[in-house]
Amino acid sequence: MPPKDEPSSSPAPTPPSQPLPDASTFDTSSPSHDNSSCPFCHITTIYPPYPPSSPPPPPAFSPSLTSPNPSTFLILSTPLLIAFLDIMPLSPGHLLLCPRSHRPKLTDVTPAESAELGKYLRILSTAVSRATGITDWNVVQNNGAAAAQVVPHCHFHIIPRPELRDKRNERFTSTMFGRGQRDELDDEEGEKLAGEIREKVREVVLEDEEREKGAKL
Repeated sequence: MPPKDEPSSSPAPTPPSQPLPDASTFDTSSPSHDNSSCPFCHITTIYPPYPPSSPPPPPAFSPSLTSPNPSTFLILSTPLLIAFLDIMPLSPGHLLLCPRSHRPKLTDVTPAESAELGKYLRILSTAVSRATGITDWNVVQNNGAAAAQVVPHCHFHIIPRPELRDKRNERFTSTMFGRGQRDELDDEEGEKLAGEIREKVREVVLEDEEREKGAKL
């Protein structure tokens, strides 16, 4: 059984505390859906895009900006995508990656968003592995209630998997298939870990840019 998503019930979105990105940066070529109560859409209104290779100062990432909704520990915010730590993680570094625009299922995602999702799944996987020191992980994506999707906004889970000594025991089976114990993420720990992963994202993006420059020479 895949890991559970975050609880779907949340207070109505509050007005954004920062200006929204210019509408021209969004890809709206596929039909939009009602997002009035979507907690992920609320997050996108609070945190505008920034260049992953040049993050803004830490105050821009304050977890309390999404109050009265749960704290958000931002990892990535581009014109098309946003990523943040799962507030009920299966393991340290468990994060979510989703389109900024409200796309209920993977089939609603646009070609441009699909390309960006593929690009950043690799970048984020590398960054999480470097930040946590965990070299095994799952990438999980659920579509619809019958498939364990709770928040109806398309998103991918990146879940680090610490090695367990006895892989035949019940603990391994439960953790592997998302039935492990899930404790709420501590604000101080979440903020520190998010900062570490953002720094690793910056490193990976810069490495990719250098590699692309070298290939063109």
